[in-house]
Amino acid sequence: MNEPKDNVRLAGKTVIITGAGTGIGAAAAHAFAREGASVVLVGRRHDVLEQTAVSIKAKGGTSLAIAGDVSRADDARRIVLETVQHFGRLDHLFNNAGIQGNGAPIVEMTEEAFDEIIAINLKGVWLMTKYALPSMLKNGTDCAIVNTSSFLSTAATAGTSAYSASKAGLDAMIRAIALEVGPAGIRINNINPGVIDTPMFRKHGDEIRAPLAAKAALKRLGTPEDIADVAVWLCTDEARFITGQSILVDGGFTIPGPR
Repeated sequence: MNEPKDNVRLAGKTVIITGAGTGIGAAAAHAFAREGASVVLVGRRHDVLEQTAVSIKAKGGTSLAIAGDVSRADDARRIVLETVQHFGRLDHLFNNAGIQGNGAPIVEMTEEAFDEIIAINLKGVWLMTKYALPSMLKNGTDCAIVNTSSFLSTAATAGTSAYSASKAGLDAMIRAIALEVGPAGIRINNINPGVIDTPMFRKHGDEIRAPLAAKAALKRLGTPEDIADVAVWLCTDEARFITGQSILVDGGFTIPGPR
């Protein structure tokens, strides 16, 4: 729902959301639009992005779909340029694009698969942040960057050698960036989701849903909206003193530790 509200927190702001066609990205696009932000949806499939953009507009929001591959410098630069040309400014960036790969053990994983995971999950965030920051610096303070990391940045399951490495690298990277951009009033944080019921998760099969939900303190899987709402909050003035942090949002899934 994107009906106008009197207390919108991001009116007049522009946000880029990568991986915005489905799952967490699509939920975040609607959530940011509800708060009055102009939303730029980024992904590799323009038709899927456009469906989300049309849905936002139908509910009174403002959106623009831009197809691109965040792991390519030319695309990252172009996405930011088109955003600023269209809306006149860039205030927030939600780096949500990511892939898990096929979960192969290291002895079976190809070098190409490893490179793709690192390129999208880690390098893609670095590139989008690199090219977004100059526009944010022109706005002065009150800009924020949020990235989708994972509980697997500090944990692992068999077959996640590349994925866990990409997310751990992301957690480390933002600490350095926070120090670099903090003096300009720009904040950067990660959200580390637990098990979230997204199209990417459903590829693992329905039989694992109930057992995983049972392991969480809240006894359910997360929803894309659970993560989207935190992403919005981190871009509001309510989170004005939070930067360089990787925030676990998992419904208590990781409390007992490995099991």
